[in-house]
Amino acid sequence: MPNVWCVRAEFGKYAQAFLKGGYAAIGWIEDNSLANCKSRDDIQLLYRATYPHETSNIVIGQQVGQIARFLIEIQPGDIVITPDGNTELLHHGIVEEGYRFEPNDPACPYMHRRNIKWQPEPLLRSGLSVPLQNTMRSSLTVFSVSQVEEILRLVGREKEIPPTKAKPYDPTNAVLEQVLKLDDKEFEILVGHLLTALGFEGSEVVGKTGDGGVDATGELNVSNLAKIRIFVQAKRYKLGTKISANTVKSLRTAIPFGGQGAFITTADFQRSAFDVALENGFPRIGLINGEQLVDLLVEHWDDIPSEFQDQLSLKRGLVLS
Repeated sequence: MPNVWCVRAEFGKYAQAFLKGGYAAIGWIEDNSLANCKSRDDIQLLYRATYPHETSNIVIGQQVGQIARFLIEIQPGDIVITPDGNTELLHHGIVEEGYRFEPNDPACPYMHRRNIKWQPEPLLRSGLSVPLQNTMRSSLTVFSVSQVEEILRLVGREKEIPPTKAKPYDPTNAVLEQVLKLDDKEFEILVGHLLTALGFEGSEVVGKTGDGGVDATGELNVSNLAKIRIFVQAKRYKLGTKISANTVKSLRTAIPFGGQGAFITTADFQRSAFDVALENGFPRIGLINGEQLVDLLVEHWDDIPSEFQDQLSLKRGLVLS
């Protein structure tokens, strides 16, 4: 099974150069080729010679570690991801043989390059599981992505996932099935508690209860750095359902000027729904599918009032610990 890596292009600034040139690239040690470096020790000697004034072993260890990942640990057949300047897009490609040292390239200042066969269809960040989205927030330039099986499924390489001897228990579907068994009021309370746990202030249900869904508004406070007014629609659909672009588009009419939207569901979304949700000139609509909903419940379960946890667990068997 291949490994998956992220190689940043300076927050997407040089992503298009990566794609057009068929490579991923890093800087550091600008005046020397790394072709003769066969080990981490080789890289460290060259790094210390290049930056003699750098005395912090922590800094040296981090930088040398990233260079070693890029030069030695990334192997042909592995998958490399690089975020686009449009932060919603993640380009992905397959590592090919070869390292090249190309200084003085006006298209990209990073001279240490690995050959990549980039794929035409990028991944959507909003379509990733919450743990994978969190992984992609790493500040490192080169790092390993642990959610390999998820990436293989997303890029159509699920055949490379080792088979299991028995059909595995699917905890995500088990939780979603329990959420689908909640009555309307229980679902409304669950959504309200989750929004509060996510940082919503003054959230209130404004309509559409009784049809398996909840409409709510609230102000998302991001650690006192920013406050955003968001209109939320939470809707239960049968597992396996794909929500259409038109369904997402209908949410726009309820979003006030200056606000944003969020659509939370137990199901999933058609690819065209993501295009509508991020369409220029309209309020942004965040899309949370069933898998991401379970991820959020697990991540914030301890922030949900214990009395509701107890009632829900006893009545429905929804245990997320």
